[in-house]
Amino acid sequence: MLEKHRQQLIKEVLAKQQFVSVKNLTQQLQVSEATIRRDINKLSKTGVVKKIQGGVESIEHLYDKQVLGPSSFSAAKEKRTLAKKQIAKKAAQLCKNGDSLIISGGLSTHMMAEFLIDLRLNILTNSLELANYLTTNSESRISLPSGEIYREQGILLSSYENDGSEYYHGSMMFMGTSGIGKYGVMESDPLLIRSEQKLKKRTEKLIVLADSDKIGKRSKYILCPLTEVDILITDSGIDKELISFFESFGIEVLIAESTNKNVKG
Repeated sequence: MLEKHRQQLIKEVLAKQQFVSVKNLTQQLQVSEATIRRDINKLSKTGVVKKIQGGVESIEHLYDKQVLGPSSFSAAKEKRTLAKKQIAKKAAQLCKNGDSLIISGGLSTHMMAEFLIDLRLNILTNSLELANYLTTNSESRISLPSGEIYREQGILLSSYENDGSEYYHGSMMFMGTSGIGKYGVMESDPLLIRSEQKLKKRTEKLIVLADSDKIGKRSKYILCPLTEVDILITDSGIDKELISFFESFGIEVLIAESTNKNVKG
């Protein structure tokens, strides 16, 4: 396979998911790890992707597509990516060795992976990419529920009540959202709602990761009311009045400060 063809395939894989491991790419493209790493190095130098430990991360992905001009689109992408990464890092800081966690599939939760690799955790997740990354790069014990693979989202979803998750208990559950506001935590996919509601039953504390673009945003379906959220992690772009609003529901609001002061998320 030609180098140009391989690199195009890598970009197509990343168009469907936030990041992918070197091991996963070697299996998909049937080439050596050394070849994949060379391709990743070349792509990262062009700014198309970002090289991370054990794999590669998407800079431009399907979930961030908006109707923007070329320059504003680029700036907005950078802001959202940085904000999500800082939110993921803040979430990972809540975890310690020996914790039993539930991590639902999503862009922000995917980004937690690189910040969890030095910990020994027990994790139940419906995210194939998260499971693959942590299995390859950490000593954590990873469990998956049974279900059907949804390739575009890289997650496992089951229409059955008994999917194995009923035997698991986690001290914390981390999840992203399509929007969070006065109507509660929202999602756009009813199958994803069903999966996350089952996982939520197995945890003591619900932690929602949402960049400031998602605050106040409405979607099609309500996953749960605000009274069931324990912690909201967002970025400094959130309006101060909204912080007080969420706190009035007993939610602890944590702000992930960006390393770039000009980027507010």
